[in-house]
Formats: sequence, C-alpha cells, structure tokens
Amino acid sequence: MKARTRLLPLGAAAILLPTLLSGSAQAADVLLSQGKPVLVSSVENSSYGGPLAVDGKTTTRWASAEGVDPQFIRVDLGGPSAINRVKLSWEAAYATAYRLEVSNDGSSWTSIKSVTSGNGGTDDLTGLSGRGRYLRLVGTKRATSYGYSLWEMQVYGTSDSSSDTQAPTAPANLAAGAITSSTVDLTWTGSTDNVGVSGYEVLRNGQVVGTTETTAFTDSGLSASTAYTYTVRAKDAAGNTSAASNQIQATTQAGGSSFVLAASGDIAEQCTASSSSCVHPKTAALVGQMNPAAVITMGDNQYDDAHIEDFTSYFDKTWGKYKSIMHPVPGNHETYDHTPLGAYKQYFGNIATPNGKTYYSWEMGNWHFVAIDSTEFSPGLAANAISDEQLNWIKQDLAKNTKPCVAAYYHHPRYTSGDHGDNDKMATLWETMVQSKVDLVLNGHDHHYERFYPQNADGDKDAAGPVQIIGGGGGASLYPVKTLHPATAKAISTYGVLKLNMSDNAFSTQLIGLDGKTIDASPTYTCH
Repeated sequence: MKARTRLLPLGAAAILLPTLLSGSAQAADVLLSQGKPVLVSSVENSSYGGPLAVDGKTTTRWASAEGVDPQFIRVDLGGPSAINRVKLSWEAAYATAYRLEVSNDGSSWTSIKSVTSGNGGTDDLTGLSGRGRYLRLVGTKRATSYGYSLWEMQVYGTSDSSSDTQAPTAPANLAAGAITSSTVDLTWTGSTDNVGVSGYEVLRNGQVVGTTETTAFTDSGLSASTAYTYTVRAKDAAGNTSAASNQIQATTQAGGSSFVLAASGDIAEQCTASSSSCVHPKTAALVGQMNPAAVITMGDNQYDDAHIEDFTSYFDKTWGKYKSIMHPVPGNHETYDHTPLGAYKQYFGNIATPNGKTYYSWEMGNWHFVAIDSTEFSPGLAANAISDEQLNWIKQDLAKNTKPCVAAYYHHPRYTSGDHGDNDKMATLWETMVQSKVDLVLNGHDHHYERFYPQNADGDKDAAGPVQIIGGGGGASLYPVKTLHPATAKAISTYGVLKLNMSDNAFSTQLIGLDGKTIDASPTYTCH
C-alpha cells in the first residue's frame, strides 16, 4: 500500500483542501465529525489509524487490513445528531460497494444509504435523513486486492443532544417468569422514543439493580422466601428517562441455594459486531441478560484454527467479558492451532487447566460439575487411542463426589440428530455417565439445539439416565437437523444460549433465542 500512495499535485491539493474543510454542505449543517473519536475494524499498520480520516487533512488517511471484507470505520459524534450529508474522499483503495449506518448506542444499526457502484475519488452523499450518535461506513466490496482507504470522512448535520428533551414511553406489561429461591426472571414490552431507546434500568424495591438493552432480565443473588417489588424504566441516548412501568411483586421460593448458569458451544466466528450477520456478539448479550453465576462453554470456543490472535480479536471481545466466571472445555477447533490446544491454554490460563490438565471438576451449591476434554475421544483417533488417564480420572472423580446433583460437559455428543451423527467413540464415556448417575450432560460440536429425554447406555428413554442437551448454536454457522432419535424431545437448527436453572436437588433448562425469548423449556428434573 505504501508504494501505491496516490499523491496529489500541490496545486490540486491547494484547491481540494478548502473544499474538504468547507462546512457549507447545507444551510444549517455543520461539520460534526472532525476530531471526534473513531473506531475501526482493522488497520493496515499503525501509520494508517482511524483518527486520520477525521483530522481535516488531505495528506493523512485510514487504511484497513488488506484483502478482507467487510471492514468498517465508525465515528462518535458525541451525542444524538441529525445527519444530512456525508463526504468521502477515497484513496486509490476505494469501495465499489458500501453502506452508511447510524446508531444511538453503537450496537443496533440502521442503514441510511447503500452504494453498489462506487468509482472512487470523492463521494458527496447529500439529502440523507439519518439520526443517531454514531455514523458507520461499512465497506462490503473492495475495488482492489488491498483494503479500504479514506483520506477524509466528513459527516455534516446538526447536533440535537441539547434539544432532545423527550423521554421514552414507559415500559409496559412487566411480568415475572421463572422464580427460584435466589432468582426472578422479568420480561416487559419495549418502549418507544422520538430518537431511540438505548436501554432499560431494572429497579428492585425502588433501587436500580441492573441494566439491559433487551426486554428481559434475570435478577439474581436474592434471599429465599422473600417478596420483592419490581419496576423498569427506559432511557434514550440523550439521558432522558421514562416513567416507571407497572409495579409487580415476586416472592422467591423457600430455602436452597438456587443459581442460574449460561451455557453454549461453537461460538466465535472470525467476525465482529460491525457485521449484522455476526452472531457471537448477540449470544454474548444473551448471557448478560441472564446475569449467570457462572458460564459453561462446550468447546470450539474460537474458529477457525483458534490461534491466540483469533481468541483476542473475536472471542475476547464478546464472550471474553465473562471470562472470570467461565468454565470452558476445548473442542476440535482448539486442536487446529500450530500447537494443538496451545492458544486455548494461553488464552484461558488456569481457568481451563486448574489442575494442569484440560479436564477438571468444580462445584457450586449442591452441584458437582465435570469438565471433560473429549478431543482425546474424538472420531479422528483410533479405537485404542482413548485416554485411559482421563477416563480413569473421570471415574475416580465421580466416585469421590459427595454432592447430590451432577452435571458433565464436553464437546462431542454421544447421540445427535445433527450433521455429524452418533459418535461411537463416545460410547465408553457415555456409559460412565449413565453408571455414575450423572443428571445432565451438555455437548456442542453439532451446530444446532437438541434436548433429549433421559437415556440409558443404548440411547433409549430411561428415567434413570442423564438428560443430554446439545447447545451448538453459540455463533458458528448452523447445521441442519436430520432424522430425529427416538429419545429426542426437541431439535431445532437455531442460534441461542442455554439457561440452566439449578436448585439443591433439581434442575430445568431453557433455550433463549437471539430475541431474548424462550424457544424451548424442559420439565423440572429431580436429581438421581
């Protein structure tokens, strides 16, 4: 790219500079973007950072990584604004297709202009009618084999942060869902606003106890047999707060040490929230909505070859915010690193290897959890390659357990109606789960959701066996569901996160979809 830098003749630059810096886009419009904070999806190198595209200079530029679509540059206008004009001065590496998007919160985006036949040079896009705090240009098709490069991106309009005094409407239909001895699930109907709702505050007994961008929230850490009152308020980007919703009362169940867990597998593709098709930022938001006591991952945390730079660039930006309460296991994609499992161990550290192994156990409340590395049992290995060391450890760990409820999780499922099919290499492990009276087994690998009735070693319905759930919809591309097993209770090819409601001697599960609503719910099972 440096060898291709297109320099303007001095005279032409002198003519162009006043034009670039002119604020006469429309009568009342002003240049809103110059010198404002910028976020970009990538840079070619440190000489071409995002702020250089809004510094008012024609000799500096932002350049994205070469050969990658899509890419974006986002400018924070500092507050809600009416956006009427955007002027783009392209370097030789321009976009033939791109779109302009606006957002009030930097998360939910609305397209205000799409260009499909760009020819470089200067694009002066007028007559726009966008409104938001953030303006984002998303390049979707490059004109060259390089990246995207802008000398300047200028956003014109009027700031309305001082004039937006209209509060959102009050949330409606606040209701309590599942209630345990320590948690209350809340849902409500969303508010409307003249500019846009940025989020909601949840109030317990008149005090704010949490915020969420969705219309659902799990309040946790509550006392048993206690009545709580709840209301919800909406806020917009200008800081206006709505009136409170209807007030409800919810009473927690008696006794026990109930808690909520979030669980999923097959999570982070190599994409970011700048792409509307990128799912793992959305499933990470679902985890936040659940407010879990801990997070379980069932392998293939990072795609495609799970290098350390992939973990830090993708997984860490979304699900990584829950790393401190996470209990992961690896999948086959973690073995595709230069050193198999090398980046997985480096990224998670002691969290994933508390005893120096990639398998371990941990406890919470009345539950014992066994985290298993099923890559040692995976289909690519010979039949005699099963790890006797790990299998013996699992049997000994389960034999020593004193907790009344037991859950195990690992990547490769024994039984599945999905793309990979049943895995005979998991038979010995599954038999161990059945013999040890394990209550719940969680898997990934197949990118769909499937909940089974309790099964025995042969995969037949048997109330004495474990409940097996495949939660492979954490973000990677979905696989189809094929012929259902006789013991399948529910199977669907969809994204979502498992919400596990654990009590002293029982459990129930839900699949929460990307819209925050429950797609499937299990009955309540009593521990063996």
